[in-house]
Amino acid sequence: MTPAVFSHGSLRLYLLSLLETSPKHGYELIQALSDRFGGTYSPSAGTIYPRLAKLEEEGLVTKTAVGRKTVYAITDAGREELRARASELDDIENEVTDSLRRMADEVRAGVNQAMKSLRADLAAAAREAKEDAKRFARETTPQDTAPDARGESRLALREAEIVLNEFRQQVRADLRQASMRDGIPAAAIGGLREGLSRVRSELLSKLGR
Repeated sequence: MTPAVFSHGSLRLYLLSLLETSPKHGYELIQALSDRFGGTYSPSAGTIYPRLAKLEEEGLVTKTAVGRKTVYAITDAGREELRARASELDDIENEVTDSLRRMADEVRAGVNQAMKSLRADLAAAAREAKEDAKRFARETTPQDTAPDARGESRLALREAEIVLNEFRQQVRADLRQASMRDGIPAAAIGGLREGLSRVRSELLSKLGR
């Protein structure tokens, strides 16, 4: 994930910008990066600490032991480097924003595919229900079958399609709002697929499949 988000040397500069706001220990820096990417990118300790050590060697940050934690703070030299490379930092922020948009597009594509799959399953289940109704009609006498059974089946199918379309529109609206507000965690698509799969299983179970 790191190469797709930060080019060579960019993460190092981004860490300096995070420390400029206030001193932080390693976990706080990791959390700040994760929050910036809406949970879609969370660097490992093996990614962060070597870069902090290099920044310390260059005199751009200092570290202080506070209890059991090591807190890093930017130095005057670090602030000077940020000022000198302000345009690069702006470019990095633009890259981050573009990366978040790509991730949001991937999530939306996954949602649309999951919805198409669910609609196909509903259509297949409806066809099978119609075929079962036809077989039942052939195998029973008119007295055994309610006169409005077919009409009720068509009405139930129509109601199911309306519910599905309303759900699809609401999910799309929620995704757009989340994308504009905080971004969409990549883990959300897995949870959505799991939830849709569970709904499908429950539906098919009720349909006797």
